[in-house]
Amino acid sequence: MPPEGAGQPRSTIRPPEIFGMPPEGAGQPRSTIRPPEISELKDGGKGGFAVLVVAGRWPHDGVMQIAFVLYDQFTALDIVGPFQTLADLPGVEAVFVAPKRGPVPDHTGRLSLTATAALDEVTEPEVIVVPGGFADRHAGPDDPVVQWIRAVHPTTTWTTSVCTGSIFLGLAGVLDGLDATTHWTAYERLAALGARPTEQRVVERGKVITAAGVSAGIDMGLTLASRLFGDDVACAVQLAIEYDPQPPFDSGAPSKASPELLAFVSELMGATAPA
Repeated sequence: MPPEGAGQPRSTIRPPEIFGMPPEGAGQPRSTIRPPEISELKDGGKGGFAVLVVAGRWPHDGVMQIAFVLYDQFTALDIVGPFQTLADLPGVEAVFVAPKRGPVPDHTGRLSLTATAALDEVTEPEVIVVPGGFADRHAGPDDPVVQWIRAVHPTTTWTTSVCTGSIFLGLAGVLDGLDATTHWTAYERLAALGARPTEQRVVERGKVITAAGVSAGIDMGLTLASRLFGDDVACAVQLAIEYDPQPPFDSGAPSKASPELLAFVSELMGATAPA
């Protein structure tokens, strides 16, 4: 049988009833609903992927749309990390968006992800995730991604970025006067856009969450999962993806790298090493 809600308009679909009870909070404003509790993990017919099944409470009524932004020269892990932590959560509609539909190449030119919707087709997402890459170096206030962020941010529940995705948020005026983070090579550019850069891995200010470079997107995704669904669900996701970092080296931040390594990588990336 097709899944319940298949073929219905997004706004008419409601979460499935669990244990014969409708989800508590259905129809209430999102801000009044508490996070769900985990009841069990089950396959759910998704080919072996763990799907979280929650009972008692949902953080929203219906489907929560999370827009994962793509643009030419994005960095793949920036967007794939948060996608992996959020896409299988109950009630989430994960959609890749770009200036136009179709394949979008990453910064290596060797990997593409497909945008299933154009930016102008996604006008009221509850959550947006903006990755970094190399296009931000040439972006300005009239960039299509910047214009879209500026248009949707007033009605989002969460506006988030990974790596230099925060540059797009800054260009859209989202980070004025806020503490925020980005890739360590972009602190000066972020400051020039009105933000207060910090080396923190994840920075949450109001409804805006920014993450540091590339791999920090996984941490941001888990933080967002906690805010949307509660700590228990976020911990379950962390276990499901076996996110237990034990890097073989301890040079993953400017403050931990040797001066020689910092200078070398800065030169490779065409950046000035932070003081």
